Amino acid sequence: MKRFYTRVHVERAASGHQVFLDGRPLKTQGGRQQVVDSLALAEALASEWDGQGETIDPARFAYRDMADYALDTLPEGRTAAIAKLLRYAETDTLCYRADPDEPLWHRQRDMWDPLVETLEAREGIVLERVSGVVAKPHAPATMDRLKARVESVDDFTLAALEQLTALSASLCVGLAALDHDADGEALWAAANLEEDWQIEQWGADEEAAARRAKRLEAFLKAMAFVRLAQN
Repeated sequence: MKRFYTRVHVERAASGHQVFLDGRPLKTQGGRQQVVDSLALAEALASEWDGQGETIDPARFAYRDMADYALDTLPEGRTAAIAKLLRYAETDTLCYRADPDEPLWHRQRDMWDPLVETLEAREGIVLERVSGVVAKPHAPATMDRLKARVESVDDFTLAALEQLTALSASLCVGLAALDHDADGEALWAAANLEEDWQIEQWGADEEAAARRAKRLEAFLKAMAFVRLAQN
């Protein structure tokens, strides 16, 4: 699609802030008014539109897609989104380790245990660690507490949390990424520890590296989205 507008600006709306293209208010992809509470987020949404070239590239609308998901889908779809996140918790990447006599296990312990233990201490839970691939369920009380934690976030944070968790295959990493002082690169390295281990053993693949770079960009964008939405 060719660019169809010249001027992009943000205006105060009745219940927040809204982007305007040539004086026309933007709507979500689902047809609702795209009004957000945060001025910082509205300005970031405007920046995405302003930064488009002569041809609009949908891949450059990361913030818009998360905002529209929060506005269009989550008001009625929170229950399904939360259930999806809890399924990641049941088989969280950070809880499934190599055998203790393998060198990989030591690296997993050193990199993953601080993240797991921080979540455990914060939420008052115990996450089961497993060596191998046989699932070991977390205690019902742990799952109940994680459900309450996820339910406590607003729709914009939930939209980002879904993306963070799916990209890292870990609710533990996803929740850690919500902290304002979180190190996105370090969290991404933790989520990709096993892939990095394989690269060390067998070498890198250029196509896989390009895909990973795109996933990292999406992960960091989701982290930034949370901070913008809460600003």
